[in-house]
Amino acid sequence: MIVGSGTRKDEVSGMAAYDGPHHQGWRQPPQPPPGASPGRGLAIAALVLGILACLLFWTVVGGVVLGLLAVVLGIVAAVRARRGRTGGRGMAIAGAILGLLGLLASALIIALGVSILNSDSAQTFKECVKDARTKDDERACEKKFKKDFEKDWDREVGN
Repeated sequence: MIVGSGTRKDEVSGMAAYDGPHHQGWRQPPQPPPGASPGRGLAIAALVLGILACLLFWTVVGGVVLGLLAVVLGIVAAVRARRGRTGGRGMAIAGAILGLLGLLASALIIALGVSILNSDSAQTFKECVKDARTKDDERACEKKFKKDFEKDWDREVGN
């Protein structure tokens, strides 16, 4: 005997039992497979680019370009996930953070390289190599540069 929508009275025990929804014409929309979330492509791309940016931070392309792309894609994917349009918010945030770390590490390497190239010892080395006539003169320039650079580095660090 049917008591209400989806509930029936068991004839043996006399208790009500749930028999599922009996709404005509209503169907539940299909669900994505377990573990799959729709639209996670940007989040996955951000995570992959962020990992690559961290691994290749010592190159301009790896650290700067891939890091910047990871940050942008990660932010876009995180905003979309927060609005409920896509999934993968955690991957998007992780990708953006890793991209930012790769970008910062690469910027540090670039700044260090520029400061070394603009140092007095580097300028002296360039002039020395330009004036060198033999391979032995060039090797002497390298030794002098190494000695001057170590002296400058120790002074900058405070040793």
